[in-house]
Amino acid sequence: MKNPKISIITVIKNNKEYIEKNILSLLNQNYQNYEHIIIDGGSTDGSKEIIKKYEKNIAHFISEKDQGIYDAMNKGIDLATGEIIGILNSDDFFYENALQIVKIYFENNPKIDFLFGTVQKHILKNGFFPNKIHWTFEFYTSHSVGFFIKSSSQKKVGHYNTKYKYSADYDLFYRMIVKLKMIGMATKKNEILGFFGPFGLSSRLRYIDYLNENTRIRLDNGQNKIIVWIIHFLRLSKRIFRVIKEIKK
Repeated sequence: MKNPKISIITVIKNNKEYIEKNILSLLNQNYQNYEHIIIDGGSTDGSKEIIKKYEKNIAHFISEKDQGIYDAMNKGIDLATGEIIGILNSDDFFYENALQIVKIYFENNPKIDFLFGTVQKHILKNGFFPNKIHWTFEFYTSHSVGFFIKSSSQKKVGHYNTKYKYSADYDLFYRMIVKLKMIGMATKKNEILGFFGPFGLSSRLRYIDYLNENTRIRLDNGQNKIIVWIIHFLRLSKRIFRVIKEIKK
């Protein structure tokens, strides 16, 4: 895989404050063999007008109602023509060396199916720990910004399951790692791909909704029910104690 084409999928709805920085972070990449696919859920805040300013630099731009963020991502996957697929949601952006780093990893490690790059979130997230997937979903860096997969491997694992509204990426990772036993690796700690914004879907979730869906994903994928419910109640208890501690401060 020499000089692979990288398809970057951006999903947006009403995010005019950040979308231009998102687009510019791709235009400023050191590695330019990429296509940018933007799937808009029918923005009404001026986001579409900003995107159209860069229309000549965008391979595909669709603006229509969808069934949620993962439905939009699936549309992007279907349009992708690159050898590698990555996700960059609208309030996130890449650092200028991001795609060059990704390109080198896939060139030098032809057996890998996917890559998790280091991402700057509220803390620096680095590493890939697949064994942790059996009891926690804190085993990787980030979906948006950090996750890249060969398009051939994406076809094997399939689309994001849109019955999951908050964590379909976890379901895809479970199928990818546990069921299909695909091979992945992480970039070095200092190879930071970009910045994950604090205003995405995860920032608007109630913890109990997030936890319930995570539990459903484990059960649907055939993980031992006793273990799944032990994990569920341990995590819920931990959260409750944390809230109580914060209240007492």
